[in-house]
Amino acid sequence: MPQLIIMGLLVAGAWLLYRRFVAEAQRLSERSRRAQKERQTGAIGTLVKDPVTGEYHLKKDDDE
Repeated sequence: MPQLIIMGLLVAGAWLLYRRFVAEAQRLSERSRRAQKERQTGAIGTLVKDPVTGEYHLKKDDDE
């Protein structure tokens, strides 16, 4: 029985690491895609509208 619990914990840990890896890969892919589009258009950055204040600001890498 302890082997089954340990195996279950290992599988759950591997699944969580896999999900984190996929999320990070998607984030990096989006950043790369955005940077390439900025290079193609000659833009300096991407503007994002703040829904609360209505003001625009440059999108940062940690903004979602």
